[in-house]
Amino acid sequence: MSKTLTTLAGAALVAGLTFSQIGAAQQSLTVVSFGGAYGATQKKHQIDPYAQATGTRILLETYAGGVAEMKAQVDAGNVQWDVVDIESIDLERACAEGLLEVIPRDILLPGDDGTPAAQDFVPATLENECGVGLMLWATVFAYNENTIGAVKPDRLEDLFDLKKIPGKRALRKRPQVNLEWALLADGVKREDVYKVLATPEGQARAFAKLDTIKKDVIWFDSWSQAPQLLNDGGAVMVQSANGRFYDAIAQENKPFIMVWDDSLFDMDVWAVLKGTPRKDEAFKFIAWTTSTKPVAGFQDVAYGPARKSSQALVDPKVLPYLPTTHLEHSLKADSVFWADYGEILGEKFNEWLLK
Repeated sequence: MSKTLTTLAGAALVAGLTFSQIGAAQQSLTVVSFGGAYGATQKKHQIDPYAQATGTRILLETYAGGVAEMKAQVDAGNVQWDVVDIESIDLERACAEGLLEVIPRDILLPGDDGTPAAQDFVPATLENECGVGLMLWATVFAYNENTIGAVKPDRLEDLFDLKKIPGKRALRKRPQVNLEWALLADGVKREDVYKVLATPEGQARAFAKLDTIKKDVIWFDSWSQAPQLLNDGGAVMVQSANGRFYDAIAQENKPFIMVWDDSLFDMDVWAVLKGTPRKDEAFKFIAWTTSTKPVAGFQDVAYGPARKSSQALVDPKVLPYLPTTHLEHSLKADSVFWADYGEILGEKFNEWLLK
């Protein structure tokens, strides 16, 4: 479709959403996402405004992620969910297994500043044809400014340098991120990390780098444990999702400083279940809720909006805490790689922990 026709299609869609409330009043959609502060943010900035603007009845449900329920519905030919907020690794699997509809890119609206959607979205958020990006989050490490000492970390290599900054490090007990960070700290370029990690030699190199700090690592299972470890002084540097640290900083006034060098960012997207009888309405919902203003609302939980034009709507005080502010220093987590290598590297990681 030409740019002119795409723009006209987008304009027509906006008009349909804004002025066809009577026709839409009989429409309903079941939208599935995650709970907590994230779900509340989505409801405030995307779901409720869409329902008010269009008259569509939204049934909001929560789930714990994964593809099992989606697969069960599609395989049974009894699709109850229409639109699902899905993490990138589950998106790859669900799309490959034919559980999701392909979402046409010409439904997406231009940014509020006029930028075409294809240029306005962070590129990674449109890579999979079955998803449209919502937000980006990142894995970073942080330190406590009150307890770190004279030498403060400002790059990933410092996490692995026990001589420069002695003390415990706290990392989540899983291969993801830790293996990438090990290679990055060992000198592998960002663009080469997954090529190297796909080889036996690269895997051995990553574990060898982790060996250099293994005796000083505190392993934890949930991101929720991370801020407490940093607050209590259990570790001098702690890994977590940026949103966890932001909550502690913004809501509890904790003196935590995030280090963004070589952070790994990932994303959530909207997807549409294959076979839903409400596909057209689902596409309208996605087009509207991924426009500039709705996705800017993710700043409330320190997630970066998937659209570049949304950055202008972010509170300047929040900008330093968003992954989208630090993309040039970050690596995109490769969900395709982990879909292929996750099981074998998980086994190797668990074996390594026991050595």
